[in-house]
Amino acid sequence: MKLRAQIGVFGGSGFYTFFKRAEGVTVETPYGLPSAPVTVSTIAGKSVAFLPRHGVHHEYPPHMVPYRANLWAFQELAVTRVIGPSAVGSLKPEAKPGDLVFCDQFVNFTNGRRDTFYDGPQTTHIGLADPYCPELRRVGLQAAKRLGIKAHTRGTVVVIQGPRFSTRSESKFFRSQGWDVINMTQYPEVALARELEMCYLNISVVTDYDVGLEGDPDVKPVAHEEVIKVFNENVEKLRNLVSEIVKMTPVKRGCDCGRALAGARLSAK
Repeated sequence: MKLRAQIGVFGGSGFYTFFKRAEGVTVETPYGLPSAPVTVSTIAGKSVAFLPRHGVHHEYPPHMVPYRANLWAFQELAVTRVIGPSAVGSLKPEAKPGDLVFCDQFVNFTNGRRDTFYDGPQTTHIGLADPYCPELRRVGLQAAKRLGIKAHTRGTVVVIQGPRFSTRSESKFFRSQGWDVINMTQYPEVALARELEMCYLNISVVTDYDVGLEGDPDVKPVAHEEVIKVFNENVEKLRNLVSEIVKMTPVKRGCDCGRALAGARLSAK
């Protein structure tokens, strides 16, 4: 019998395993192999698939993650909802290391990434005014409150190409725009999920203050070691939160994500 899953979970930096016991499956896609074999298990009666986006050993840097293969692998397993935790840098003093941010917007500064499943001949213009599923965001915030986890209810994540971190001038520009956190993987992951009519929830785990904290010389610019350290300190909290979100997610979707392709395709006929 073919494995199926209702919910897919991506693991970010420092989040490479999820289940204690699970069945692994290698999923072939038209876009190559995903970052790692997918593991499937059950939480509260719901079938859940887990895939570390950077690979089991973090072998895929952010600009080389096989985003299309990863999302397509979830689709092959019948996933309709995706939970995407990620490590982020803070652009604002109030978003402190260890805090969680449920982003509701992104700004894309990446380049050259394969960011669509629709290269023709059927032209498809997906709507992305509100890229993150409102229903999953409500569930996520309710789950965080239930567990007593501090979470910012909204935020804009600016997505940079990587793998390098920002210059001070770049970070100052991002902060001047009022954006909240910075990351290297949210795009095109969330956009590809929408193209497949999946719901997508981002849980941003703040690990650092990007290039430091203005006015506080003791807060140093981000280093990868610090990102992993802070993420590891919060990974159990994140696992508990994701499990709670799965438990609280209604079986039937009450959002419009599953109708994203309606009216999105153009034809000369």
